[in-house]
Amino acid sequence: MALPVLAATLSTSIVFFPVTLLFGVSRFLFSALGLAVVISLFASYFVAMTVVPLFCARFLKGSHGAPAHGEAPGAEPVLRQSFGARFNAWFNDRFQAMLGRYQQVLDRLLIRPKATLAGIVAFFLATLALAPLLGVSFFPRTDPGQFTIMVKAPAGMRLERTEDQIRQVEELVRRVVDKEDLQLIVSNIGSVADLPAIYTTNSSENTAFVQVSLTEDHKTGSYPYMERIGQALKAEMPQLSTYLVANGLVDAVMNQGMPAPIDVQVSSNDLPTADRVTKELAAKIRAMPGVRGVFTPQDIDLPALSVNVDRMRAAQVGLTQKDVVDTLISALTSDVMIAPSYWIDPKSGNNYFLTVQYPLNQIKSLTDLKNLVLRGPEVTRPTTLDSVATVTQTFSPNEVDHYQIRRIMDIYVSPLGEDLGRLSKAIEEAVGKMKLPESVVVSLRGSVQSMRASFQSFAVGLVLAVALVYLILVAQFRSFVDPFIILLAIPTGIAGVILMLLVSGTTINVMSLMGVVMLSGIVVSNSILIVEFANHLRSEGMPVQQAVSLACRVRLRPVLMTSLATIIGMVPMAMKLGTGSEAYAPLAQAIIGGLTVSVVLTVFVVPAAYLLIYRRRDSGPYNTAGTQPGHDAQGATA
Repeated sequence: MALPVLAATLSTSIVFFPVTLLFGVSRFLFSALGLAVVISLFASYFVAMTVVPLFCARFLKGSHGAPAHGEAPGAEPVLRQSFGARFNAWFNDRFQAMLGRYQQVLDRLLIRPKATLAGIVAFFLATLALAPLLGVSFFPRTDPGQFTIMVKAPAGMRLERTEDQIRQVEELVRRVVDKEDLQLIVSNIGSVADLPAIYTTNSSENTAFVQVSLTEDHKTGSYPYMERIGQALKAEMPQLSTYLVANGLVDAVMNQGMPAPIDVQVSSNDLPTADRVTKELAAKIRAMPGVRGVFTPQDIDLPALSVNVDRMRAAQVGLTQKDVVDTLISALTSDVMIAPSYWIDPKSGNNYFLTVQYPLNQIKSLTDLKNLVLRGPEVTRPTTLDSVATVTQTFSPNEVDHYQIRRIMDIYVSPLGEDLGRLSKAIEEAVGKMKLPESVVVSLRGSVQSMRASFQSFAVGLVLAVALVYLILVAQFRSFVDPFIILLAIPTGIAGVILMLLVSGTTINVMSLMGVVMLSGIVVSNSILIVEFANHLRSEGMPVQQAVSLACRVRLRPVLMTSLATIIGMVPMAMKLGTGSEAYAPLAQAIIGGLTVSVVLTVFVVPAAYLLIYRRRDSGPYNTAGTQPGHDAQGATA
């Protein structure tokens, strides 16, 4: 068993080498996992080759229900057998019966190895045809226990009216969320032209966000509550534009800091044109199936006042444009943004802002603003604003965002479930059908951008992992054919992964892809046991069909034992037990599904392929060493 155990250990360990080629979030997620698995595998190999044989020599009395050494077969036991002995006898009887049925099926399939391989290949291709039915996401969705409601009231709404609207939103949340699940509601309303503005996503008096926190032991998850609240807001408060987003740290990292997994950015320095394209595209996205929410934070119709300073008249009274603007800012807010000054308390050392501000509510109308007295270092007599500037009513953007120098307008899109692939593809198709102006560029950011980059690196990693496993097996078996037979277990494993993800309703994500990478190293262990023992039997002079049939029969027990041990160990993770377990459940589900189907098909596809390849080479006479010409004692091709 030394060769198959070493080959299985190396093939399972080498698949983690491509993890070093990953970048971004995926690399940080799986580097520690890969290192832990590789270290534990080699520790297990050391124990299996040293400690386990000692324990077997000391404690093993019989094998598979056979009588112990020195005990006559069929001898009546002196003492009544224990429950464990009776259970072992019962299990061995059932296993031998199952083994006999397996042998009958295998012998029938080996009569037509080509038909057997064709049937399994057809099954694999059929499962590949089902792959498009799977959803695609970057990372499994987890329940963070808190979410945010972004609210945008009609443009120009005063702060007091916005506060009334948010009060109604809070009442709606308390009505929808169970009292036992609701822990805290915090609302942030409006924005000020001051330093605190950098700590809020609000851009004007008609914008706000409401943060909802659930209790630690909440019975209903965040996403069901978000769905209920979103539907209630559309039905009861249609005048508000709302967008619900989960507040989990994982979501923030995966979205690259964006508030949405799909951020459609419309880039153009011509804001009116960008606004027109944004509204048209947002309407199309809302009509798409699978969309939970669409939100555009930017508006260009916010009521504003345009102050046009006549520089010639201002200069005649000793004012500059900066003097006029500084006086306006100090009168409407404070001078902390234009003339920041600090005072340090000599006793405590604390820093304090020193600000200047006009008395509250001194300017209540447009007439008061026009009669504002301007001050400056060169002003010798009182001068009002309307004497040096014209003030007109206009519209302006509530915020102006930039990405890579160009101005952008965002469309935040959240899907109903985890599937980002279909929705992002539908958005790109809708953009492709639009006739965009030459100055407008539309791109997708957020999780979609990271997802596609990670999937490309995983594809390269999977191909490299299979290639490395093949090279390791070539070195171990000293044959280019045997590793190919062994690797036939990988397609059957991939078929099992697809079926398992479909049954469990899980998407293809970085976790399930990592499960596929790990599976490619695990499933070959079963093939190694069969191929290695068949080579050994052939080296002793046994015909190829008899050798591969006996190898499958003898190795079926260790194949089932190792596979069941892995599957049972993955069951708690696949069942999503514990907080945050949703993140790693797809990895376990992929391994369980792939390994289950692979075990069932490997014990048929490997012997069929082995017989098909080696029965023509088995016609020559065996040499005196018990091997065919061109083969060594292990049955490997020279």
